[in-house]
Amino acid sequence: MALADGVRARLLTKEFRVLFSKYELDPVLTAAHDTGMPPPSKKPKPPVLRTKTQHLQVRNFGPIKSADITFGNLTVLVGPQASGKSILLQLLKLLVDTAQVKYEFRRAGVDWDDEFKLFMEVYFGEGMQRLFTSKSEMHLGSPEFFIKGDIKNEFKIDSRPSKQRIDLRDLVSKTKPRKQEKLFFVPAQRVLTLRGGWPDAFSYYESGVPFTVREFSEELRLLMTDAASDETLFPVPRRLKQEYRDLLKQHLFPGFDLKIDSNRAQKRLVLSASDGGGALPFMVWSAGQREFVPLLLSLYHLLTPAKTARRKGVEWVVIEELEMGLHPRAISVVMLMIFELMQRGYRVCISTHSPQVLEAVWALKHLRKSGANGRALLEVFNAPMTPGMIALADKVLKKSAKVYYFNRESGTTRDISQLDPEDEFDGESGWGGLSEFSGRANEVVARAVANAGRKEADDI
Repeated sequence: MALADGVRARLLTKEFRVLFSKYELDPVLTAAHDTGMPPPSKKPKPPVLRTKTQHLQVRNFGPIKSADITFGNLTVLVGPQASGKSILLQLLKLLVDTAQVKYEFRRAGVDWDDEFKLFMEVYFGEGMQRLFTSKSEMHLGSPEFFIKGDIKNEFKIDSRPSKQRIDLRDLVSKTKPRKQEKLFFVPAQRVLTLRGGWPDAFSYYESGVPFTVREFSEELRLLMTDAASDETLFPVPRRLKQEYRDLLKQHLFPGFDLKIDSNRAQKRLVLSASDGGGALPFMVWSAGQREFVPLLLSLYHLLTPAKTARRKGVEWVVIEELEMGLHPRAISVVMLMIFELMQRGYRVCISTHSPQVLEAVWALKHLRKSGANGRALLEVFNAPMTPGMIALADKVLKKSAKVYYFNRESGTTRDISQLDPEDEFDGESGWGGLSEFSGRANEVVARAVANAGRKEADDI
């Protein structure tokens, strides 16, 4: 519905802009109050997960019996393998990007004949159709708002928490395909997308490969196609901040540049010696280099060099197991770039098996609580104290971070955001099991040392 010019002008005042931003009101319905006209009738639309929606509940979905997640600017999922972390993140992608998922499938000629079980297989992967049962439930937490009174004279809003139940079958069936992507997903299997040193097209993969892997490979392929005219991919002056480039050169690509080799019929990525020496093909790189390069290309896509802070339309970023194959110093560099994503306004969700990632979150929370400035955060990461990095750290200290533990035995989640080592719950005190080995090793060694000391005293 096109709004009258006068109404549109009033909606664009600062007061209304703030109101709509805070409460996600519908400008058409609000305009109806202003004009006295009844709001237009609308057909029910499938529910969608908005960026400002912060709470997701999942019940009886594969290994997940009960998951309650409140998203922060950074949300970290921890827990043992096969506890449901990746399943939940893939489900989040589906809820946020139903239209885009259907668009990509249609473009690749993938058809599930309106059979929901078949869709589950082509989206989550072969053998995953049993994730969804008649007992599965999904709820999005979002407030309901009611407008009372005449908007010209008195405007009052009453709100109460509500849970919007999502019918996944209807969501998949009724949503119309649309190209725009809202959530960028970096899967744990990312190294597989660079088979032979060059990403494959979406349609190359068999239908049993999870959608997130196929889509990520296609994203890389398009990015590489755009960059094919430029032989060098790293370091590139307009790609990433100078501070990140220097750290990556030191910890991941010492003595090498990442380039596109166009001397063969099939283009490929190679590491070329900075001193003009030979080139190394993908399969002889270190494990960390193979794991990181797909992530580096993703960061190129998300950290746009233009004046706009974010990639157009993209609001969420999911990165699975960012630490794979990386030395702790390299993990620190990646965490700094995660902070860059947060500072630019992305809502970032990551899964991890690295205690270092939780140490970073723990430091972030306690530095913020103590009123520390950005210099202290940069000191934790041994990062350069440049004005740009200090400004980044200052902003990140104002962001929220949440941590959730996935219990494989009970199929439930628990908020362990405080990361309290004294907590009675082992999942929190042991940081989701990531610090329990070091704690146990310290205890056993300390006891052995104490016993050895007592034995020496007895011998004397």
